[in-house]
Amino acid sequence: MPSLTSQSFIKRLIQEDYKFFTGVPCSLLSGLIYELEDQQEARYIPAVREDAAVGLCTGAYLAGARPVMLMQNSGLGYSLNAFTSLNLIYHIPMLVIMSWRGKDGKDAPEHIIMGDIDKQLLQTAGMEYSLLNEGNCDSVLQKAKKKIGEEKLPYTLIVEKGLFDERH
Repeated sequence: MPSLTSQSFIKRLIQEDYKFFTGVPCSLLSGLIYELEDQQEARYIPAVREDAAVGLCTGAYLAGARPVMLMQNSGLGYSLNAFTSLNLIYHIPMLVIMSWRGKDGKDAPEHIIMGDIDKQLLQTAGMEYSLLNEGNCDSVLQKAKKKIGEEKLPYTLIVEKGLFDERH
């Protein structure tokens, strides 16, 4: 994949049979959300909170879809109980695309603490993740597909600011 744009990434996910998307808006993921809203092949349903998005993805999976959840890392706190008490113990998979707000202490103050601990929280919960970048897109999507398909567990792709074209 020569250039990673919101459009190319969403098209790639749709080709991989991810057709149900939900999440809570984040400016770092806004390009993805705008792209999803224009898709005919996939459905995007905005969620009011991240734990509600986990529930929507769970229902979509049980109905036969391959779901994707979009959120910023501050939403990990809201969703962690849903992941640990539902998805992890009952092996209900989903792809999670999580923006990395507060990386290296550079962001609004409310994002700094979560930016420092989000990866440790995922590890503590037993949730695997990869840092997505332009050079590793194919390999991390394959790793996620294996985790989701074989182990039936959620897999998180962490997205840094500027990876996708952002819209405001």
